[in-house]
Amino acid sequence: MIKDYFIDKLEQALQKAIENGKLGAMVEYKKGLLNVERPKNTDFGDYAVNVSSLARYARIAPPQIANTIVEYVDKEDNEYSVIGGFINFKSGSKLLADLVTEIFQKGKNFGKPENVKCEKILLEYISANPTGPFHIGHGRWAAMGSALANLLKFYGHEVYQEFYINDAGSQITKLGNSLVIRVKQQLGENIDFPEDEIERKNFYPGDYLIPVAKKFIEANSELLKACNNIVDKIDVSVFSDFAKNEMEKLQMALLNDFRVHFDNFYSELSLHKSGKVEECVNKLKNSGKIYQKDGADWFRSSDFGDDQDRVIKKADGSNTYLTADIAYHIDKLERGYDRLINIWGADHHGYVARVKASIEALGYDPSKLEVLLGQLVNLVINGEEVRMGKRKNMVTLDDLIDEVGIDATRFWMEMRNIDTTLDFDIELAKTNSDENPVFYVQYAHARACSILRNVVSERLNTETGEKTKAPMSKEEFNAFVENFTSDLLLPTISTARKLILKLEEYKNVIKTSAETRQVYTICRYVQELASEFHSFYNANRVINDNKDLMKARVALVWGVKTVLRNALEDILAVSAPERM
Repeated sequence: MIKDYFIDKLEQALQKAIENGKLGAMVEYKKGLLNVERPKNTDFGDYAVNVSSLARYARIAPPQIANTIVEYVDKEDNEYSVIGGFINFKSGSKLLADLVTEIFQKGKNFGKPENVKCEKILLEYISANPTGPFHIGHGRWAAMGSALANLLKFYGHEVYQEFYINDAGSQITKLGNSLVIRVKQQLGENIDFPEDEIERKNFYPGDYLIPVAKKFIEANSELLKACNNIVDKIDVSVFSDFAKNEMEKLQMALLNDFRVHFDNFYSELSLHKSGKVEECVNKLKNSGKIYQKDGADWFRSSDFGDDQDRVIKKADGSNTYLTADIAYHIDKLERGYDRLINIWGADHHGYVARVKASIEALGYDPSKLEVLLGQLVNLVINGEEVRMGKRKNMVTLDDLIDEVGIDATRFWMEMRNIDTTLDFDIELAKTNSDENPVFYVQYAHARACSILRNVVSERLNTETGEKTKAPMSKEEFNAFVENFTSDLLLPTISTARKLILKLEEYKNVIKTSAETRQVYTICRYVQELASEFHSFYNANRVINDNKDLMKARVALVWGVKTVLRNALEDILAVSAPERM
């Protein structure tokens, strides 16, 4: 990265100045004291460093320190200037040209950091109950989680994606009871869900179980015949299992269509059947971290940073949700992962301290668990927010995709920080306008592809009907791409500085986004790159009669196309169309 190059040059100069006794009382320099920043006024340079932190060691004024360091810098064709205690840096032509060459050389790997300490990461997200279609909140976790997995893999980590199926609670029985009603309706019984709101909460009255009921009748015709179509003779677990399996199939099919691919679907029920839940409870008991109160088993989680102790086994002998969560996270760690990353809804914020407390209590490092807490999604239609509930007015992820498409759904879900509520403007997401961010970015990629096609295409004179030779033959163009060298870019450096610097920024965006677990920064970056590219295109004619200048600008177009495609398709899982 250019900023790393800059800081390296300054540190080399600083060391020389110290060796020559030119930095006052300063006799040694420890790396890391200087930090690079962007000048508020870009006329000053591309980057700047404030050397005021060195004054305590040198015991001379910051401007004197800055000027002394610059004297010892190997400047090459770069520009260095001093304003107060700041050293400003402006990239020279060679540095900028080399950056574009790097894109040509690395292609899909441009921006990939080197010498990364690889971690084995288990990324868990969505983890919805298998009781119905995904709602739009699940869609946000799906888009965010899969994009984060892509980002972390590209960064250099080994990432395993897991979906935790919550199939062990009372909700599965509720699902079975709901299917019973739908099957009875299909068989002609005059029956419906309770009208009382409290009783109704024990069911899932959505229409989505109607086709499931039809499938059940078809698949279990012999069973129903043996019972004379008296549904109540069949154990509700038969309905629960059937409905759960059908919901899981629907969810998995939608995830595949939505470009979300899990390595494992982990059943909570299997966790209980394996004995791992009771094993964790016994370990806590044997280590003295459980006590009884009011007939229940309490975990001393307050000893490990939680704000209070937590019940893990109720007085009636049943486990709480936390009990299985403890066993699940211990199971993750015992599978050998260096880091656990969970994406949870903001309503689960209270669980973070509890789970971390249990990890520490059982002898593991709680810092291995990272939890990203995400806010919800508000749908906006014609300027008005659509209010939704779990059982009423639910807009499913399927509905949203059908309305705006996969690309728009994914990009909009990813383009805000996960801890910020997202207002999803459906009408805007469908428009082909600059105000729609996904269209704006995709159009930039399509425009770059169009320019590259035109470079090797014959041109038609609309007045005479005559065809003129392509600016570059396909063979010439292919040789140009394969053998690109920095000097070919020099004719356009002066008019393309901002665009090249924006391309260079991709490397830092990848690094900081991966380290902070933020995906929205990639979305913001591609919008900014698209803006710089559109501005460059509008101000500079790419295909022109000056062949050297044309080649230089074509190289920039190639660089933009490559970076946009890499970010869109490889990280965000949003298509990068070549024509629009």
